[in-house]
Amino acid sequence: MTGSGKSRVLRASEIGSYAYCARGWWLSSVLGYPSAHREQMAMGEEEHLGHGRAVVISHRLERLGYALVFLGVGVGLLAVIWWLAIGLVG
Repeated sequence: MTGSGKSRVLRASEIGSYAYCARGWWLSSVLGYPSAHREQMAMGEEEHLGHGRAVVISHRLERLGYALVFLGVGVGLLAVIWWLAIGLVG
């Protein structure tokens, strides 16, 4: 809880920052001092965003793969049924 009675979300990165250096966390989170490593932090954020996009694409491709497998199985079953129907009629 903050002093105003509102709760705030504690991010995993903040916990990591606190575990690494409690004083550094206090300086940035409580006193609001900016980090001296803003450029590296921006690069890390871009890396995380890029990874997130890659994960989304991976999940979509996985779903597409499953859909194609089911489609192939369905077409194969229809081919077998058709082949059996032709064999019984002819």
